[in-house]
Amino acid sequence: MTAINQPVGYDPLPFYQELATAALEQFSLPADVAIKLLNYSENVTYLVESEQDGTKQILRLNRPGYHTKKELEAELIWIESILESSSLEVAEPIAGKNGEYVQVIAPSQFKEPYHCVMFSFLSGQSPDETNEKGLSMEFEKLGEVTAQLHNQSQGWAGSQSLARPTWDFETMLGSNPTWGRWQDGVAVTPARRKLFQAAADKIEQRLRQFGQSKDRFGLIHADLRLANLLVEDGAIKIIDFDDCGFSWYLYDLATALSFIEHKEYVPELIQAWLAGYKKIRSLSKEEEEMIPTFIMLRRLLLIGWVGSHIDNDTAQSLGAGFTEETVALAEKYLLHFK
Repeated sequence: MTAINQPVGYDPLPFYQELATAALEQFSLPADVAIKLLNYSENVTYLVESEQDGTKQILRLNRPGYHTKKELEAELIWIESILESSSLEVAEPIAGKNGEYVQVIAPSQFKEPYHCVMFSFLSGQSPDETNEKGLSMEFEKLGEVTAQLHNQSQGWAGSQSLARPTWDFETMLGSNPTWGRWQDGVAVTPARRKLFQAAADKIEQRLRQFGQSKDRFGLIHADLRLANLLVEDGAIKIIDFDDCGFSWYLYDLATALSFIEHKEYVPELIQAWLAGYKKIRSLSKEEEEMIPTFIMLRRLLLIGWVGSHIDNDTAQSLGAGFTEETVALAEKYLLHFK
């Protein structure tokens, strides 16, 4: 979810609008299509719609330096495998005029090229975190969908050879984490630094003991937060595989709780998710006991993200309050494993 680095000398959104318009030329589209900004976060995402016939697609501009072209292609290879071998609803990549899914856009004034991908449009609405009853029902369904995704990943021979990142303790909370250091987060006071460090140490210890055997560590979505889910007629659809990579399967549950880990209804959501997941895929007692650790891992990771990307709208809305609300979570986590 890291924000794109703003090109020097440009107001970012007009620049990306211009870049997106140029990117459309690489796809076979109706002449009257118009683009509308949907999201500016990890990447910049646009709705591409024909005013005449109403056809819709999604254009994603990827920020330079986050993923290589090979890594982007690997993401789409997995999506194609999901579409071919399961009933899961995910957005389908659309090839450009040259037959490739990942298109290269290289403005002359920048050292690194921009990449873009076009996807099919999926209808539906993101889950509403203020609707506790509805969210609990949706989390049970999400548990089922996540288990199906994990079974597909684990049973697919091509998963292990994909050029995708690894999400482990070092890349999330280590000395040089992918999304920024939690120590540099907003409102991390000396007292909070000490508390969070104790939590990070406990997380590292428990993850080391838990291990990374093939039954618990593999290719996952890695960002199943509410904004990356669409609900329609009781079905859950998954979008935005941009962060997919190799990690613990149960980390996908933690990502689904992103930004709401401190809410009072989270234990109910966890139980609903587990009920759905275990309809499809078994979990050991040891795995279930690791859930608080994965949730705390994700929360500290997000503090680092907020701190290092404060120009992002989501990060700005969270601010110091997100760190303050993490204090009680960390205290509860340490008390649980005292």
